[in-house]
Amino acid sequence: MPTTFPSPADGLPIATYTWDDVPGEPVGVVQLVHGLAEHGPRYDRFARALVAAGFVVSAADNRGHGASVSDEVPLGSFGAAGTAGFLADVAQHSRELVQTHPDLPLFAFAHSLGSMGMQSVLLDEPVRYAGVVLSGSTTLDGLGGVLAGLPADQPGLAAFNAGFEPRTGFEWLSRDPAEVDAYMADPLCGFLTEDAIIGGVLATAERTADPSGVRADLPLLLVSGDRDPVGGPGGANVTALADRYRAAGVADVTLSLYPDARHELVNETNRDEVTADVVAWLTAHLPG
Repeated sequence: MPTTFPSPADGLPIATYTWDDVPGEPVGVVQLVHGLAEHGPRYDRFARALVAAGFVVSAADNRGHGASVSDEVPLGSFGAAGTAGFLADVAQHSRELVQTHPDLPLFAFAHSLGSMGMQSVLLDEPVRYAGVVLSGSTTLDGLGGVLAGLPADQPGLAAFNAGFEPRTGFEWLSRDPAEVDAYMADPLCGFLTEDAIIGGVLATAERTADPSGVRADLPLLLVSGDRDPVGGPGGANVTALADRYRAAGVADVTLSLYPDARHELVNETNRDEVTADVVAWLTAHLPG
């Protein structure tokens, strides 16, 4: 069962899930921020790999996702608090983790929608992160261009499947059919979401296009598949995002593009490689 904390925006109980059975003393904490139309427990396999490397892991269900729902904030909606509420929840989750683990460095792994929200959160960094991983990310102005080019006759996330095999409509997520089937079978994945969710995130594009407010010594790792449609052709928008952080003076920015990989790297056919790379990066950025 998840535990909860109240959203600072509207009091919505935000469900969180913890993996903490680390071998020996923990070395750090990783905050997981998931993507659109999914939920925190999907990251169990990835979280267990982080735990094996000594990291306590905490994932929150974004508002309107998983167990973070109510009559006012149903599945697929951010509710009246909107994108501001989503960003406030991500920031509060980080504060909760620092309060619970004051002696451990805090990292974040933010995927897709979560990574887009994290771009805003880092401009007002609520806590001092030891490092942040952005997975399946993009520039938000670039994402607007990607969305404009999607077929209008496909509902929701299935529109991203143009150019991929049309078996389920979600082959763009992973080359592994079993992972796509598991996504399709999960009632808390792939549901339709209000246009206001993406619209609200896109409304932060101008602000996030200038990351000069991001802490100059914040280590950043950007990981993406070069066939992830969210990142643009060949990962062009992810590359542009890394370049923006570097141009803004962020000193430690690493970009890893995985050939032929699609959107959900931790569920891809090369997930062991990706997971090992992320663990190595986190470990290399432990203080001291």
